[in-house]
Parts: sequence; structure tokens; C-alpha cells
Amino acid sequence: MSIELNAELRDDMGKGASRRLRHANKIPAIVYGAGKDPESLTLEQKDVQYQLKYEAFYTQVLELNIGGKKQDVLLRDLQHHPYKQSILHMDFQRVDAKKEVHVKVPLHFINEDVAPGVKTEGGAVNHVVSEVEIVCLPKDIPEFIEVDLGELHMGEIVHLSDLKMPAGVEVLALKQGEEHDSAIASIHVRKVVEEHEEVEAAPEAAEEAEPKEEGGESES
Repeated sequence: MSIELNAELRDDMGKGASRRLRHANKIPAIVYGAGKDPESLTLEQKDVQYQLKYEAFYTQVLELNIGGKKQDVLLRDLQHHPYKQSILHMDFQRVDAKKEVHVKVPLHFINEDVAPGVKTEGGAVNHVVSEVEIVCLPKDIPEFIEVDLGELHMGEIVHLSDLKMPAGVEVLALKQGEEHDSAIASIHVRKVVEEHEEVEAAPEAAEEAEPKEEGGESES
């Protein structure tokens, strides 16, 4: 999937300029890297909002069209408005097709419902992480990494080293040593919440518990 974004160079800087852009439904942005000077950009809010629904927008190489000149970039930062749906600022990094990049890609867990630990042993799946940082050439970046839990039993754990990586793709943590082979998912015993019914005291027991009042007048 190829994603292209149109952008324009901008000269006006500062908070006031950025505020005016946002009021005009535009997004201030910056692109940097690949041994070139950073460039300040402007993008259309509506164009970016359209792309946000695609998972690939956050991980894949994007084609940034700046005044007719195209650059291959990765989205590195996306600042959301605190309570609106709008985007406040974007950071892009230029990529060199011949140099490896570090990218976080999502994990897609499959076959959870047919895993023995869930289907026959009554366990529940615990997702420890939802994404993994990888190292590869830009052309090899996968949209996601699939994690098949179909054979997982109760108490078993899937580690980073269990992932089936595409050719040319490595897990960054594993390049740093075996001690970084952390868990990504497991099947554990379901937590059962027991409901304790309050047993009301029997009427006779309640009567015994209460002190009896002696009635009648005292004899003189």
C-alpha cells in the first residue's frame, strides 16, 4: 500500500504562525534526516485525517510530495489535540533506501479462541505488548507481525524469539542479547470473582441476640 501526502514549504515560524495555520485547518510539520537540512511544512488537516484510519500510515514508508518534489519518509511523531480530533503537529524522517531503519510495528494475534489453553483448559490470553520494534531496510518494513497462538497451552508464554519474522527483518531487542527476549503473550488462569451471598440471621437467632424487655409494674 502506497500512501502519498501533499505538503507545502512554509517560512512563517513561531507559535502565532502555527496557531493561524491550525485555525485554517492546516497542520504545521517538519521533515528531517538523510544528511539534509530540516524543512518546515504545512499539510491539510483533511488529507491527514483521511489517512489516520490506515494502520500502514504509522509504520510504512510514506511519499511526501513537497511542491512537486517527492521524498520517502517515515512518520516519527504525531501530536493530537487534547480533546479534539485534530492533529497539532507532525514529524517526518527522510529515509535512505540503502540504510536500515528502526520502526515499531503492531502485533496481530490470531487463533486465540482455538488455543488449547483457552478452548479446553479454561484460560485467558494476556497480551503483554501490542507492538515490536524492528530493524530492516525501508523496503522490507512489514505492516504488522502475525502471532499465532493456536497451539498455546495454559501457563505457556510466547517470547520475542518465537516470532516468525519476514526475510531481512530483525527484532531490535534480540540484537541486544538473549536477556532481552521478553514475553509478548501468555495464557493464564482466569480470575474468578466469587459472589458471597449475605445470609440473613434466622428470626429466632435474631430474637436471642436482642435483650428482652421485662414488662409490667413492679410490686410494692
